[in-house]
Amino acid sequence: MKRDPSGVPLPHTRPVMPWNKGRFISPKPPLKPKQVWAIRFHLQREQPLRDLALFDLAIDSKLRGCDLVRLTIGQLVVNGTARHRATVIQRKTEQPVQFELTGQTRDSVLAWLALRGGTLDEFVFRSRSRKGQHLSTRQYARLVGEWVEVIGLGRSAYGTHSLRRTKVALIYKRTGNLRATQILLGHTKLESTVRYLGVDAEDALTLSEAIEI
Repeated sequence: MKRDPSGVPLPHTRPVMPWNKGRFISPKPPLKPKQVWAIRFHLQREQPLRDLALFDLAIDSKLRGCDLVRLTIGQLVVNGTARHRATVIQRKTEQPVQFELTGQTRDSVLAWLALRGGTLDEFVFRSRSRKGQHLSTRQYARLVGEWVEVIGLGRSAYGTHSLRRTKVALIYKRTGNLRATQILLGHTKLESTVRYLGVDAEDALTLSEAIEI
């Protein structure tokens, strides 16, 4: 039995188990273009209109899950037509961020809303168990897990941030423009974008090697 310096017996305590023991805690990697299209093809074939619209919006919007599930119909649609650009106030930073809706996303959103119905102030992705509420972030995460598994990826290695990072990772790879990716992600600090994208010295050298003067 362990004792303190004065000789008084110390109470028995169980060893503390690290919260992350056995968990995959590295940054979730973005999806590759071919993986995006594999998931999209699966959803188009199976025809779950809600899931296809959710997936397309996740890729285009680059929003955190908490902001994505709270999107309202009025934020995406005007006069019965899907917007080309939308703006939301981020819950984490309370700052606005804009995002684009590509043709693919506009089509899938309108197809889902034509089936779903609803008014402009209602959530695009409503909860099926809680009346008047939006899809939960937990359910969104479960859906992402199903999508990556169906194309042979590990559920533990990919998550909602994989979808958030997918498009900006590709933009950064093609342009090297950190400021642009910072704006698209809605980060208040450039350092956050550097960490989020996993930018390192190798990235910097690769960009430098591509420039000849």
